[in-house]
Amino acid sequence: MQPRALTGRSRDEALRILRESAAGGEPVDVLVVGGGVTGAGVALDATTRGLTTVLVEAEDWGAGTSQWSTKLVHGGLRYLQMLDFKLVHEALTERGLLLNTLAPHLVKPMPFLIPLEHRLWQRAYYGAGVTLYDVLANLMPGRRALPIHQHRTRAGLQREFPALRHRTAIGAVKYWDATVDDARLVATLVRTAHSYGAHPASRTRVTELVKDEDGRVVGARLLDRESGEELECRARHVVAAAGVWTDDVPKLADVEGGLRVLASKGVHLVVPREKIDGSSGLFLQTERSVLFFIPWARYWIIGTTDTPWGLDRRNPVATAADVDYLLEQANAVLTTRLTRDDLVGWYAGLRPLLQPGTREGTDSAKVSREHTVASPAPGLTVIGGGKLTTYRVMAKDAVDFALADEPGALGSITDQIPLVGAVGETAMRRRMPALRRQFGWSEQLTDHLLHRYGSLIEELLELIEEDPSLARPLQHAPAYLRAEIAYACISEGVLHLEDLLMRRTRLVYEAPDQGRSAVPEIAEIAEQWLGWDHDRLAHEIEAYTGWVRGVCAAAEEDTDEAALAAFHAEQGAETTQSRR
Repeated sequence: MQPRALTGRSRDEALRILRESAAGGEPVDVLVVGGGVTGAGVALDATTRGLTTVLVEAEDWGAGTSQWSTKLVHGGLRYLQMLDFKLVHEALTERGLLLNTLAPHLVKPMPFLIPLEHRLWQRAYYGAGVTLYDVLANLMPGRRALPIHQHRTRAGLQREFPALRHRTAIGAVKYWDATVDDARLVATLVRTAHSYGAHPASRTRVTELVKDEDGRVVGARLLDRESGEELECRARHVVAAAGVWTDDVPKLADVEGGLRVLASKGVHLVVPREKIDGSSGLFLQTERSVLFFIPWARYWIIGTTDTPWGLDRRNPVATAADVDYLLEQANAVLTTRLTRDDLVGWYAGLRPLLQPGTREGTDSAKVSREHTVASPAPGLTVIGGGKLTTYRVMAKDAVDFALADEPGALGSITDQIPLVGAVGETAMRRRMPALRRQFGWSEQLTDHLLHRYGSLIEELLELIEEDPSLARPLQHAPAYLRAEIAYACISEGVLHLEDLLMRRTRLVYEAPDQGRSAVPEIAEIAEQWLGWDHDRLAHEIEAYTGWVRGVCAAAEEDTDEAALAAFHAEQGAETTQSRR
């Protein structure tokens, strides 16, 4: 399989196929609605079964929940407390597949410490739990993905995490999970699906699901948000992976039933690595939620909160109360004291929490404690709930459910399909010393490239050969190369400046000014490779900086309602309208 670029031309081709399906051509086999991690996984699953597949997303790839996660690929230790061994085993199996086969370039092993306070019962309790975690992980065939857990004395804990208050801790249990750049995973999934024949179209919103006289969903009406064109398509199956918008899907088909999903807001803080002295991640339980300290490149991610959100689902925002709560929780366990001045950034996202049961009149299959597949109408499949780690299983379940009545339908093979960049990653890793010498890159920079591109670094090198200036780091964001911006423009489906700052890079929370100082250079590269004129360039800069002003204003307010009002006020009417 040769990796295929996501370009404006590939988007145009997807829209052409949709138009032709409604103009007397063959219906597409599967129309996937929603371009987060689950929808991207559905598109890959369907296209590798030999089905004609089109994937549409109203915003950019991963622009909803999938870009704002805790960045963990994990089995879910907390589910062991609920004795849900099947769910934990499933998630740990998926973790192993991602680490060993599917995305070893994207998913990074990470040790975590669970501090212990009571010598006898806590060490036995957590030790037994993590032992079971290891056993469930190693039930899958093949090589072990991660080391087994270890116990640490108080002195050992202090060596690995000196910044933790150790007055009451008598030691720790050390276990392994993994981290991932969530938005990078989504973009890579979309590109992999495209390389196997799927047709992706971002910024394409479904406005209505079309039914025939028997009430079967047979297609959709869509809006191309880039051109304003309205179009129709015909599809044998529509699969919706809409995240926090799951409740809205039946309304598009004017039917009752469906899944119920509650949006829960989670906020995370980003702090420089040098502010907290520790070499492993940290997992703690608080009165209200869990508290993670996650090593993330040059930073720590600290989270999370868990509060209901019933406002604008496109724009969840962190409040001053959210930020202060996380700082308070962190400072309660650290020897150093963090303040707002120490923050590089922060972010807020919504979790789609599946509620018990489905609405009356809906066929459904409860295939997991965390996710469910349902059919509010014939021809329409909806999947709700779930988490980042199990996206592949969710996608398989959704496509299996959609094809259940089709004799001879082929099964899923996505457990055998590495994502683009995975094959050849080890060989590319061995080339890194030579590339460091050739370009003067640091070891940290080449590690950054490997965990974003794997063997696709070869394509960056081709760009650099064409334009050697692309080998330079960005002046105000030196963790990223100029080549990464150009590559995102021509190969990763970028349509807007915000796509570059928020998802192809993570400067929105990896830079103290949300990346604004790097905007002129990034915009200049985008202007060259995307062919923007002066007016378009100015509009893109204002749209992104307006969004940043809104997020910063929101973080000064104490309530969700006041924060959201401040966000919209700072953006201004023109910017707000451009994002709808």
